[in-house]
Amino acid sequence: MEWTERRCVPCEGGTAKLTPEKVKDLLETLEGWEAAGDRIRKSFKFSDFRGAMRFVNQMAELAEQEGHHPDFSVHYSKVEVTTWTHSIGGLSDNDFILAAKIDALPR
Repeated sequence: MEWTERRCVPCEGGTAKLTPEKVKDLLETLEGWEAAGDRIRKSFKFSDFRGAMRFVNQMAELAEQEGHHPDFSVHYSKVEVTTWTHSIGGLSDNDFILAAKIDALPR
């Protein structure tokens, strides 16, 4: 599945969240992402703080373009990213699209 060729689409509260079985299957299409309840997450390592912040800024631009925003934290040279679809309280295809596009950002 080519997640990076797709765009995030607005989800309304009535959209069904992905089942745990579907999430497990879809995680196999991404590298390094893991399930964390109704969310997916990944840690990214950089050589220094500036590299981590460049990545965060690129991720922020991507999130705005997609209209889908992850949570993240920076710990000097490590960026932890978590995403889920807030409006449905779980995961949707948008989360996998965003995760793949985050993975494709230059580091």
